[in-house]
Amino acid sequence: MELDFIWAPYVLNLTNLMTDFNTRKICPDLMVMGAGLWDMLHFNNASDYEFALRMLKTKVVSLLALSTELAMNEPVVGSVPIKSFSHLFWLGMPVLINGMLNTEEKREKMSDALWHAYDRALGDSKLLRQTGGPLLLLDSQSLTWNCGPHCTSDGMHYDGAIYEAAVQIMLNTLLIESHQRL
Repeated sequence: MELDFIWAPYVLNLTNLMTDFNTRKICPDLMVMGAGLWDMLHFNNASDYEFALRMLKTKVVSLLALSTELAMNEPVVGSVPIKSFSHLFWLGMPVLINGMLNTEEKREKMSDALWHAYDRALGDSKLLRQTGGPLLLLDSQSLTWNCGPHCTSDGMHYDGAIYEAAVQIMLNTLLIESHQRL
């Protein structure tokens, strides 16, 4: 098994990664991706974020088509033939606790109103499976909301238990999907 962590803090980075995968005909069996907080802080425009998510969706869908094509026609070098990979997850943005954010810039740019605009942009982008897209949401919003302020020291980054819960949800989903395909 090979596990790669690729730092891609902006949606544009993820889109470029999908383009690279398509070009190199690389089709991972599992991907977990997410972006939003860096876009919110540095670009601060929910409409641009939605547009970027729509472009990402296009690239992910083309990668899915490539994985299906490769599975039917040829093995990937150094690997077994691929089944169409459908294990795609989106790690949603956590709840931000504005009063705990550690800089004035974050408190100003990462307001509740903008957070909600970014959340709506994600839904409107149709990237997530529940809106007809290819990625299944790992709902950090619910996990962080339920854990609350005592699970974060800076209102943005949460204790390991939150991320462990998201991984457990993802693993359970993979187990359920694999049993459904039998």
